Amino acid sequence: MTSTWTLEEVSDRLQIQQLLVDYATAIDTRQFDDLDDVFLNEAYIDYTAMGGIEGEYPEVKEWLGKVLPAFPMYSHMLGNISITFDDEARSAAIVRSLCFNPMVPPGDTEQVLFLGLWYDDAVVRTRHGWRLTRRVETKCFNRLV
Repeated sequence: MTSTWTLEEVSDRLQIQQLLVDYATAIDTRQFDDLDDVFLNEAYIDYTAMGGIEGEYPEVKEWLGKVLPAFPMYSHMLGNISITFDDEARSAAIVRSLCFNPMVPPGDTEQVLFLGLWYDDAVVRTRHGWRLTRRVETKCFNRLV
């Protein structure tokens, strides 16, 4: 498939990719307040496919701050990012990205939980830049090694 992108569309795509990186960085560095620059306050988040909760952003942010500190180490690696704009003005988009998320479980263990999942997102352009309005996890795999 061949497409011609304008400089503005390339810029939008890079900004959306950076938004996904900003999410991963906020989670991995445990700077959960930085997520305020990633999600709209009314955003819907569904982590149930991987054992988490679903709800609006403020509730899920609070849950993340309580649950993730139990894991001594974890990281996110993103790839296969697909962005489909809703309209010619590129005011909103549907985004799908693959996430590889190894986590060290709580306790005295040398095991690692390997999680593979898709983020199925909706983003919207705001006066402050792109923001997530929806994030739904779709499970690929999980394996404790």
